[in-house]
Amino acid sequence: MLMLWRHLQAARRKDNNNNRRGHVAVMLPQTVEEAGRWTLGSWPQRCERNRAEPELLSLSRRCREGGEQARAGTESCQARMFSQSSVVCECNATHCDSVGRVSLPAVGRYLSFLSSEAGSRLHREQGQVQRNSTGTALRITLVPQQKYQHIKGFGGAMTDSAAINILSLSAGAQDQLLRQYFSPEGIEYNVVRVPMASCDFSTRLYTYADSPGDYGLLNFSLAEEDTHMKIPLLHRAQALSARPLSLFASAWTAPSWLKTNGALIGKGSLKGQPGDKEYKTWAQYYIRFLEEYEKHNISFWGLTTGNEPTAGELTNYSFQALGFIPEQQRDWIAMDLGPALHSSRYAKTRLMILDDQRLLLPYWAKVVLSDIHAARYVHGIGLHWYWDNIAPAKITLGTTHDLYPEYFLFGTEACSGWMGFDRGVQLGSWKRAEDYASDIIEDLNNYVTGWTDWNLALDPGGGPNWAKNFVDSTIIVDHSRDVFYKQPTFYSMAHFSKFLWEGSQRVGVSTSGRSVLESSAFLRPDGSAVLIVLNRSDAEVPFEVWDQTVGFLPSSAPPHSILTLLWNRS
Repeated sequence: MLMLWRHLQAARRKDNNNNRRGHVAVMLPQTVEEAGRWTLGSWPQRCERNRAEPELLSLSRRCREGGEQARAGTESCQARMFSQSSVVCECNATHCDSVGRVSLPAVGRYLSFLSSEAGSRLHREQGQVQRNSTGTALRITLVPQQKYQHIKGFGGAMTDSAAINILSLSAGAQDQLLRQYFSPEGIEYNVVRVPMASCDFSTRLYTYADSPGDYGLLNFSLAEEDTHMKIPLLHRAQALSARPLSLFASAWTAPSWLKTNGALIGKGSLKGQPGDKEYKTWAQYYIRFLEEYEKHNISFWGLTTGNEPTAGELTNYSFQALGFIPEQQRDWIAMDLGPALHSSRYAKTRLMILDDQRLLLPYWAKVVLSDIHAARYVHGIGLHWYWDNIAPAKITLGTTHDLYPEYFLFGTEACSGWMGFDRGVQLGSWKRAEDYASDIIEDLNNYVTGWTDWNLALDPGGGPNWAKNFVDSTIIVDHSRDVFYKQPTFYSMAHFSKFLWEGSQRVGVSTSGRSVLESSAFLRPDGSAVLIVLNRSDAEVPFEVWDQTVGFLPSSAPPHSILTLLWNRS
């Protein structure tokens, strides 16, 4: 679309000259945004009007090709282009593109799904498995005897802000949005993160126990944000899903009266020491949260020990936080939280430590998991992606897995637009889609079992956010038009969430030589195989996949693309 826009810009200059010579004017969009509003279905008709001038026939042809290329991505995508390198797909109450249900192809055939900077969005094709090699220089070989971790799943967070944005749409558009994430026709998220009380993506500061001195939590109660927004939306999401959703909860802060700084924000930790009444009350806060949600028929697969515990150790931290050093977290788990969960009816709820940057590994894990009194209550380690570029995966994730293979690694938060020089929403940014896919592939190739995006939906300003910590989201809601935009990152997530079912197992791959492609392979519970390939280069990369069980799969990764291959092995 952007390349087409450049052609149109050049043509407009020629058109202006034609007008001065008295020639018929050519109908062209005046801005990139207007070009984006030329919906895919309207390109052929609008292009046809440009055939009056013979010298513009080549422009008309390029115009048609641009529309056809965009339509090929997903036939029903209402493509809109803003100021970025690729398109978003606009959805409303009556229309939204969808990958649809995916049936396993017959043995001897395979399916490919392509998303690209050029405009493809989960574009589906079917290919024939070959008996002999195609002779392509690059071969990716499936090594099924090399078996690694099993997949838990993929999803996003139902924050207050996400709920506000979803509910700002009409009822039909709300259902459309939820269907895109959770239904069998959509991308089939199976994981949802739920903040316990407020976070920065709220419109106000609150906890569930704001009455000072209430150590018995007699006044503990959920907020309207829970009962009127998040809980109803979670029920609707579950109703759309073909399988049970796995929810996990994270708390940002304890009530201010339990904290050393007497405030919900900034640098502060719990008063006293592990084992004291403040720590025990904070542990019981978790139990009460689970109890209250259970009254609304919502149960949780997991809990984290608290969002980004290192944030609460930072002076003047700008939003909700509760500081822990790993030794405090270890002792709180061993003396308070672990026993509280174990003696409740939530003993099987998965407890994840850290819930912070992977650069803290393996140190944080060593401190907590080397203590048998804490380790016996722990199931996994939660990871945020924000400083992954300075924390090599093999040194952090790989080492931690080697030391503690019985504890799962799980991505609990990620978003784009959080850095000061690259802030906020960018409608149509393909680079951010590639960043997502690359990080997920790297994580999966280093024993991570799932990956959770941050807010399920934000507004065009990247909020609401009471602390003005505006970021990007996979879906952006424009309630003034009753539409939402599916970002390139939405499709990046889809290449994993749609095809890597819970229980899928990563297996080995080998390549015949050096390659710019990034990839990861899996065997699903139904016996099929999935290969996900990312090409961040400017060149198309032909390759073939060799699965000795079925044969050779000829394929090619276009420039700046994400490709998922699915085939039956039996």
